[in-house]
Amino acid sequence: MKINPAKKMKVIKKNQKMGMYENVMQQFNRAADLMELNPSVRKILAIPNTEIVVNFPVKRDDGTVEIFKGYRVQHNNALGPYKGGLRYHETVDIDAARALATWMTWKTSLAGLPYGGGKGGVQINPKLYTNSELERITRRFTYALGDNIGPEHDIPAPDVNTTPQMMAWIADTYMSTKSTSERSKHAHVVTGKPVGAGGLEGRDRATGFGVVIALKEWASHKNTTLKGKKYILQGIGNVGYWASIFMQENGAILVGVQDASGSIYNAEGINPDNLFTYMTDNRGFIKDFAHAEALPNEFFFGLECDIVIPAALGNQINEDNAYEIKAEVIAEGANGPVDGAANDILLERNIDIIPDIFCNSGGVIASYFEWLQNRNGEMWTMEEVLEKLESKMKISFKKLLKASVKYNTDWRTAAFIEAISRVEQAYLQRGIFP
Repeated sequence: MKINPAKKMKVIKKNQKMGMYENVMQQFNRAADLMELNPSVRKILAIPNTEIVVNFPVKRDDGTVEIFKGYRVQHNNALGPYKGGLRYHETVDIDAARALATWMTWKTSLAGLPYGGGKGGVQINPKLYTNSELERITRRFTYALGDNIGPEHDIPAPDVNTTPQMMAWIADTYMSTKSTSERSKHAHVVTGKPVGAGGLEGRDRATGFGVVIALKEWASHKNTTLKGKKYILQGIGNVGYWASIFMQENGAILVGVQDASGSIYNAEGINPDNLFTYMTDNRGFIKDFAHAEALPNEFFFGLECDIVIPAALGNQINEDNAYEIKAEVIAEGANGPVDGAANDILLERNIDIIPDIFCNSGGVIASYFEWLQNRNGEMWTMEEVLEKLESKMKISFKKLLKASVKYNTDWRTAAFIEAISRVEQAYLQRGIFP
């Protein structure tokens, strides 16, 4: 494919890229101003409740000891226990944890769940460690967090580079710190566990499924369908993979993919199952996939398509590439993939943005189902899970649209207003102790 890069429109550069926490606070402040949020409640919601940083030692396979740094930020619990994932990535730091925990508060509130927001992780590249080392890191991190997590206090879940197996290790380690008679009461300290260890049928695909439900609702709102729509996907981990599977079921065509190893393109379509099979034999990477052409990363977001699904990390769409996007809609599979400057550029260009706190909420909704299943001793089928998940997301989309009309604003700000309003109401009704 011959690439003819479009001439970029001139953009005034900032001295520094917007950080994730700055991004989420800009979103919060925009909504708070428009809805005229109660000033006292605004002060409370503007900062996290608790920030935890732990340094812990782990013995590696060769006998050497390495010190790891882990984080857990608990933003707000006015509506219920803190809820949010743990990620293993080199970009994990206190700023990222603050931002992600804050987004989780709004995500759980918008979905109507009895949760607040929390987030954290360990600052590592997990590909550099063996499975046995990752188990020791996970168990030691859990022990270091101690009673800062708990089934009625703070409930972690999988996130970037963390797996159901890791959640099982966390549950086992946490329960091991409790008395024998108490252990059975603590299995729901984490969600996203393997099915055999108390997990939920369908939890693995819930976030990707939710992204596609969000896109189907967008399409219905626009009096169209996903059939024949071409889309590009950044990130083909758990969220990206399942989103591509459900997009294929709805007749959409995957034409471009980007991951840490590079970018690929095929105007006729890329079969996600074939790509995933190739990735399993290629250390999890898409590089050199035979059924698509390689292209420079800087041209990825400028590909001809109808839909962009960023399902990797934050701040991937910024003022450097926002003018190049040709799609009708961006569905935020990742948390904070569009920074503040890009958000405004895209809105000016009449490109729809399905905001992350709605678009990727399928994972936390399914986590709530798993939490309920564990607490009540129930077992739900996958069909029940996906049906309940779809129903909840449709309700959220209707609330988002209603707020957008009421406040004459974009969907992201409307989603924030709807989410913040629920937390504000809780504080106004309960009052502030003492």
